[in-house]
Amino acid sequence: MSATTADRETETASIREALRTALREELLADDDVFIMGQDEEDGGSFEVTAGLHDEFGFDRVRNTPISEAAQVGAGVGAAATGMRPVVNLSFADFVGVCFDQVMNQAGKTRYMFGGASEVPLTIRAIEGAGLNAAAQHSGTVHTLVAHLPGVKAVAPGTPAAAKGLMKSAVRSDDPVVFFENKTIYERHGPVPVDDDFTVPIGEASVEQEGEDVTVVATQRLLGESLAAARDVDASVEVIDPRSLYPLDTDTLAASLRKTGRLVVADESPLSYGLHAEIVTRVVEDAFWSVDAPVQRVGVPDTPIPFSPSQEDEVVPDADDVRRAIERTF
Repeated sequence: MSATTADRETETASIREALRTALREELLADDDVFIMGQDEEDGGSFEVTAGLHDEFGFDRVRNTPISEAAQVGAGVGAAATGMRPVVNLSFADFVGVCFDQVMNQAGKTRYMFGGASEVPLTIRAIEGAGLNAAAQHSGTVHTLVAHLPGVKAVAPGTPAAAKGLMKSAVRSDDPVVFFENKTIYERHGPVPVDDDFTVPIGEASVEQEGEDVTVVATQRLLGESLAAARDVDASVEVIDPRSLYPLDTDTLAASLRKTGRLVVADESPLSYGLHAEIVTRVVEDAFWSVDAPVQRVGVPDTPIPFSPSQEDEVVPDADDVRRAIERTF
């Protein structure tokens, strides 16, 4: 089922503004919440937290050294001892530097202590290509984290989902890695204004209903898929999974049973990734509903090139989604 903005007072806001509002509301609501990361006292690399240091001070919003391992390690320790830290991992490519802290500490602590210890840690991981930022600052790596037992992974594609999921992440007693695509911070949309609005982790959203083909699209490719849907001679259902783990298989499979055709669009490498996981889960549940070969839209198995023309060549867009939809007929 989808958590929607229906029957709520809304305002138009960007994803950047929605994230900032969510963090501000959680800082106000709970004294155990604090933010740390590189340049956080100046709003972080993409100004998501602009103004929060001035409002809440050093004890609640603070800079860290340029060390992702130290940032996440400190976050795990603070969370395990009762705080609710939000750590900004400015470029998700560097999750590799702190993989032990994410995989072996944050993800396994509750299990290893028989549920006696919790790690309410939120890691903001900014990812995605399109800014000519070169290979080490342009990757989409959420598949790596979604693979880890004990760690939740979310990746909103709309401002409302950004606000609602961020509040759920901060309130979660489990570690949540919150993936933000850096190219859609200025995507605008309706956002509920009340501070009780949340989006449950693990619920997909049907962003556009259709009858002929289902497109499951994440982050930037959600907007590209909605644009592609307007350019084809078919009724297209577009779904934002929002949560990568746990994944709302029921909503995705129900859509495939209705349409019989499926396209998965995600800006990550095609091999061994989110595309395969979504296809497998949906086909397991709705195999007899599949009327055409399932199509995938993603990045070829390559680092993102620095050259703008080569980057444009490998990063998928609405035309790629449109061609994938057409191949299902």
